[in-house]
Amino acid sequence: MDLQDVLEDVASGERTVEEARRELDGYTRVDDFARLDTGRGDRAGIPEVVLGDGKSIDQLRSIADSFLDEQGHVVFTRVDEAAVDTLEALATNVGWYPDSRVLVLRTAAYEPPEPEGTVAVVSGGTSDVPVAEEAAVTAGEMGCTVETFYDVGVAGIHRILSEAEALSNADAVVVAAGREGALPTVVAGLVDSPVIGLPVSIGYGHGGDGEAALAGMLQSCTVLSTVNIDAGFVAGAQAAQIART
Repeated sequence: MDLQDVLEDVASGERTVEEARRELDGYTRVDDFARLDTGRGDRAGIPEVVLGDGKSIDQLRSIADSFLDEQGHVVFTRVDEAAVDTLEALATNVGWYPDSRVLVLRTAAYEPPEPEGTVAVVSGGTSDVPVAEEAAVTAGEMGCTVETFYDVGVAGIHRILSEAEALSNADAVVVAAGREGALPTVVAGLVDSPVIGLPVSIGYGHGGDGEAALAGMLQSCTVLSTVNIDAGFVAGAQAAQIART
């Protein structure tokens, strides 16, 4: 919203002076510990998502209250289960994904984005699913249709080959894989949609904890982009941006 719109809303009484100030500031203060970028969704097409790690339950509750009041919607990643009951009580519509520790809160008045674009989310193994799910939830909350293809790693390559036609219908594909991280390279050689490699901190020994997966994706001989280790939110948001355009 531009300055003229804000001033007209204040003049007509549709917006208070404090609401106008927050709109023009571009962020909302929460006590003395947070400045929420509530305009990021309109500005960049990606809503601000709140990382739960390192925040107290009281801080998470205050942040949730502010987002729900401003936007009717908030997404938390890496949330400890101990905080879930407290946060769930603040919303009328809740999505809790315990494997990935993603929590979505919505008010009754919240209107989700119009459905647009399809994102496929693929995992090499079942152990990669929690990180893949973070990407899937993110893309879904940004208004994309999400299709998942789990446990289709290269150790039994016929599994991913049997899904090639379905994957080719997606507008963007996220591929989560640990160990040597070979699966995104294979998928990128099968489909003409943009592929985002999501290395997962699964694997042990030399190059464990996702290091070999990250290196393998960066060295891919097929065309793909790669995000950081376990960066499910980033992969899902980038895929949704691509799919929605």
